[in-house]
Amino acid sequence: MVKTTVPMAAPETRVRLASTGPVVETLVRVRFAETDAMGVVYHANYLVWFEVGRAAYWHALALSAENGEADAGTFAVAAAEVHYHMPARYGDQVLVSTWVREVRSRSLTFGYECLRQADGLRLATGQTTHVRLDAAGHACCLPQPLRRALLGQRL
Repeated sequence: MVKTTVPMAAPETRVRLASTGPVVETLVRVRFAETDAMGVVYHANYLVWFEVGRAAYWHALALSAENGEADAGTFAVAAAEVHYHMPARYGDQVLVSTWVREVRSRSLTFGYECLRQADGLRLATGQTTHVRLDAAGHACCLPQPLRRALLGQRL
């Protein structure tokens, strides 16, 4: 089990292997500030949890957003997609699973699943696509060591 400290995160993060490669699981507790007047999690907060999961994934790969320029390069979010299945509420513990869905020459796509820990109910699923940028802000290729790490050959 890998323990990480991620902003807003999770008391616990762990890595498990699936047939598609490593899956990083991060536990987050719904804060009151993340809920709306109806008492459910505001829809955009799922994207924040995706970011928490993605940061934990980078950390598990021994990379981080803070030193991304040195290790992986800078990534820009090119697309984000969330499918809502059931609402989360204040105090719920949500298990955010993060994995790499696709690695292309200049981009990568992460997949996400959010489950309520108490009953395993699927709350949301989604994906984000990220394009690697060089120092001038132009799309550039992922280096081979990073591609191998993202494809699950290291973790």
